[in-house]
Amino acid sequence: MTIRNIRRPGRRQAQDDQQPDAVLKPLTVAQAARLVRLAEAATAKRGFTMRYDGAGSLVPATGRTADSCTAGLGNLALKVAGLPRQQWHAEVSDHFDQMPTPDRLLPPPDDLENQLYLRLVCAAVHDPDMVRDAPEFVPGLVTVPALYAGRAVAMYFDVDRLGVSLPEATRIGLANLRRLHDEVETLKLGGAEFSVLTGGMFTASRALVFDTVLRDSLHIDDPSSGCLVAVPSRDKMLVHVLQDATAVEALAMLAAYAAKLFNISPGAVSPHVYYVIGDSWYQVTDYSRGEFHLHDVAPLVDALDELGAVPTAA
Repeated sequence: MTIRNIRRPGRRQAQDDQQPDAVLKPLTVAQAARLVRLAEAATAKRGFTMRYDGAGSLVPATGRTADSCTAGLGNLALKVAGLPRQQWHAEVSDHFDQMPTPDRLLPPPDDLENQLYLRLVCAAVHDPDMVRDAPEFVPGLVTVPALYAGRAVAMYFDVDRLGVSLPEATRIGLANLRRLHDEVETLKLGGAEFSVLTGGMFTASRALVFDTVLRDSLHIDDPSSGCLVAVPSRDKMLVHVLQDATAVEALAMLAAYAAKLFNISPGAVSPHVYYVIGDSWYQVTDYSRGEFHLHDVAPLVDALDELGAVPTAA
C-alpha cells in the first residue's frame, strides 16, 4: 500500500472530532454521533426501536407509545465522556438494561399510596408534547408522577394510566416526598454558609415540599428573611438561609456551584438559584442571553436591605 492509498480524514471529520456537540455537551460532534448509533442499536436489540430527535433524546421510531416514552441521552453522555472508547458499548448496554422500557411501564404500581412520588423535572429535556399538560412549578420546571424502577425512575406523563386523577396522583406524590429523609452537609466558603442536601433521586423534588425540608432536615420553622435555593440535579438541593450580610456572598457561590453541578451531573434539573419566601419561589439567576445575569427580584432586594447587605446589581 502506498501513502497515496491511505485515506486521510477530511476537514469536516477533523472538525467533528474537536467541536463540542451543541446538545450532548460533554462530547464532541463525532463522539455524540457514535453514542447515538450505540443507543439506537441498544434499544432495537431490546425490542423498542427508537431514533434520535436531535435534541438529546431517543423517541419512538414508529409513532408514540402508550406513555410517550423517551430516553434522554444527557446522563449517558456524562457517563461515557470520561471512559475509553472501547468501554462505551458495555456502558450503553448496561444503561439500557436499567431503563424503564414501554413494556415494563404497562402495569401501574401495585401500591400507589406508598410507591408513587411527584418528580420535579426540566421541561426542556423532554418532548414538548409530553410536558404540555404537566403542571409547572416554576418557569422551565414541571412536575410528573414517578416511581422507582430498578436503578432508574419511571415517569408517568399520561396520568390516566395510573388509574387516578392528576390531583389524586399529586396528593399521593407529595405525601410520599414528605416521608423521605435528606442527608445534610454544611459547607462554608469564605464568609458564607450553605447546606448541601442529598440522599436519593428525589432529593431535588423535595423542593415541592420545601416546608418539610426546612422543618425536618434543616430544623428551621419559618425563616423570616427567606432562603436561597438551588436544585441543580435530581439528587441535590442547595440551601442558604438568609440571616446577615453574607447572603450576597452566598448568592454568588450558589450561582457558580449550581451552574457547575447542572452541567456535569446526571439528572440535571436547573442551573438557577431561587429566592424562596413563604410559599413563593422567585428565579434570581438568568442565563437566557448566554451569560450570567441576576433578576431584580424585589422581595430579595428588600430582604437584603433589611439585613444590611448591598444587593448585587442586576
